[in-house]
Amino acid sequence: MARERTTKKLAQRLDLNYFKRPTPLKRAKFWLSVLLPAIALVWIAWHFLVRDHRVYSSGRLSAAHAVLEKECSACHLQQAGQFSAEAADSACLACHDGPVHHPYATKQLACIDCHVEHHGRINLSSVSNESCALCHARLVTDHWGHIEDFEASHPQFAALQEGSHDPGTIKLNHAIHMKPIRRGPNGPNVQLECANCHRATAADADLTYADPKYRAATVGYKDNDEFLSLHEDTLKTPHSETGRELMAPVKFANACAACHLLTFDKRFDEAVPHDKPEVIHAFLVRTFREYIAAHPSEMRVLGDPSRGLTGKPLPPAFRILNPAQWVTERTAEAEDLLWRKTCKQCHTPFAKVSQRRIELSTGRGGDTHKIAGISAQLPNIAPANATLKWMPHAKFDHGSHDGFTCVSCHAKALTSTEASDVLLPGIETCRSCHAPGPEHAESRCFECHTYHDWSKRKEVTPRFTLPALGTGSR
Repeated sequence: MARERTTKKLAQRLDLNYFKRPTPLKRAKFWLSVLLPAIALVWIAWHFLVRDHRVYSSGRLSAAHAVLEKECSACHLQQAGQFSAEAADSACLACHDGPVHHPYATKQLACIDCHVEHHGRINLSSVSNESCALCHARLVTDHWGHIEDFEASHPQFAALQEGSHDPGTIKLNHAIHMKPIRRGPNGPNVQLECANCHRATAADADLTYADPKYRAATVGYKDNDEFLSLHEDTLKTPHSETGRELMAPVKFANACAACHLLTFDKRFDEAVPHDKPEVIHAFLVRTFREYIAAHPSEMRVLGDPSRGLTGKPLPPAFRILNPAQWVTERTAEAEDLLWRKTCKQCHTPFAKVSQRRIELSTGRGGDTHKIAGISAQLPNIAPANATLKWMPHAKFDHGSHDGFTCVSCHAKALTSTEASDVLLPGIETCRSCHAPGPEHAESRCFECHTYHDWSKRKEVTPRFTLPALGTGSR
């Protein structure tokens, strides 16, 4: 007879208390569940006792604020025994001034809306595009759509948009100057480099084609006569660390004088000053007066030979002039050469001639005295209207681009024949380097744009006392 194996008999063989018996794994899990919380509590208590608040922090502070990592109260207000989640604007302004944004800002921003801390050792001014887009993504004008980034939605630079031109009145053919060109009327051919004329504001001038006499001379014209003033809405940028943000204006004395001679008469090696017409006129009259006083024999002037009715040459006619007549005629001849040819090579357009009264001086150096004024017809030369800053709402540092040749960005200078051409690089040139990704240069908005109006910055007397130092300034 077969043995019966029922379910009940099989169930009686199972030990129902097996899960209560300790095992190595169960012991490890028990001690871990006890020790880890205990260690965590001890670690938190120790940081509390030594007043190290980093344990409660959301992350490390930026490099500029690293000294405040243990001083939460410096930025966060303490209420009911707890620190506020957001830093207060008053805490930021207690140490340094953040001037107002653009006057046309659509909303009032708090410091933390753009400058986010506790993201590690970052540059706090490296604002994300998302922060900028809170306001500027909805910036819509006649030419611009929605601007959210540089690589896709940013429009062409305003200075290069259709219909834009250089407002300057100085005639300059870049294409000719970029090729071998004769140095002066009788000089050798030379190959100019961009740096012979153009330099960053902090760089020393290249004096290869300078004239020491013009560099040492003082001029009668002012900056208003040369440079266009910046638009009143232009935000001033912080002080440049390199001093190479903008290019220095090209000066005649530094870059042009050695080639473009302002000679006026074969009797003199000296040229006229590069100055206002009235200054040049006074110089000519004074120079000719001093010359004829030293060479009175030249008042006997030989006239041009002429022909009679028979076609036979007539003997030359001589005229005896007094000093005033001689000076007047020689001055008129020199000015006709200067106004009609020499000056007009670069300065255009000439406005209508005006009658002016000129006060003259005789003598040189300290031995001078005023003489009677004279009237003269002099041209009104249009202001140069040189542009100092082509992108008034952006910042750029030439010092950061020293590794590139000038023509790699300003390629249009090689072919430009008109002074009205704007020779800035277009946005596509900038996008070839400034793009997302580690293999490209920074392309976020903050790289080129300034939002604080630093012209309205105020000096702040710090009021924060760093306990670690034991002393502070008030």
